[in-house]
Amino acid sequence: MKRFLVVIALALLALCGCQRGSDRNAGRPRIAFVLKTLNNPFFIDMQRGAEEAARKLGVDLIVQAAEREIDVDKQMQIVENLIQSKVDAICITPSGSREIVPAVVKANQAHIPVVIVDTRVDAAALKQAGGVVATFIGSDNFEGGKLAGEFIVKALNGKGNVAILEGIPGHETGDSRLRGFHSVVDGQTGLKIVASQPANWERDQGFNVFQNILQSHPDLQAVFACSDLMALGAVEAIRTAKRRGDIIVVGFDAFSEAQDAVKAGTMHATVAQSPSIMGALAVENALSALRRERLQENIQVNIKLVTKENAS
Repeated sequence: MKRFLVVIALALLALCGCQRGSDRNAGRPRIAFVLKTLNNPFFIDMQRGAEEAARKLGVDLIVQAAEREIDVDKQMQIVENLIQSKVDAICITPSGSREIVPAVVKANQAHIPVVIVDTRVDAAALKQAGGVVATFIGSDNFEGGKLAGEFIVKALNGKGNVAILEGIPGHETGDSRLRGFHSVVDGQTGLKIVASQPANWERDQGFNVFQNILQSHPDLQAVFACSDLMALGAVEAIRTAKRRGDIIVVGFDAFSEAQDAVKAGTMHATVAQSPSIMGALAVENALSALRRERLQENIQVNIKLVTKENAS
């Protein structure tokens, strides 16, 4: 009798274990989303969009990120760990366009589809390594840079001294924004770019770098920051220097604090690119890739210039 009860107990335990495993996955795909950081409101918005899409689609979503955007090695480690854990698909916002290539190749070898978001992978490096991505989802950063340039040209009537706060040198996203900005501003004989320095996408570096620029160029009239965090750092440097109202500040990303600054007049414009939509599209397309559905090679998310007139 005791032996019979033990057998029954073991059978029930096994059944419960199977049910827990079924409840945990329930046939649901496990999709990982590796962001550059979660210390930036832009990527927090992207996470929200991805999580909402995952709930609607019945996806188990894993979101991970490095502490800082510039920590390429940490992001590589996160991706490799997710490959080892055998997730079904991976969405990545690369911290380094070339550096992420080996991780993409490893995912390919493990038959895990990769969706790239916001920052493109270096096409030449990817081709040379024999890697492939399922699709790219992002905004046209070049066009966004042009919008910022056109705003500053108009605001200054084509005359004045301008500074630029760059992102991470060699980073595809920032480089595209810079090229777009230069494509407009460089043709204006009355405008002069007196300083162009990296602040690595960070607010405190935006403050420090722009504070130094202001000291070197007291006649500065405008600044284009390749991200809103750096733009808000510049705003603080302007306030510290008691130059508020003297300098036009244009950022990029249009997260809520930047839009509030535009409404308040401490920033003058920012380029919006809908990170929550990017996050949702990433999950949707990762799921489509798992189903072996045909995907677009590039999926563009609309951008627009946010000013005081339309910030509300």
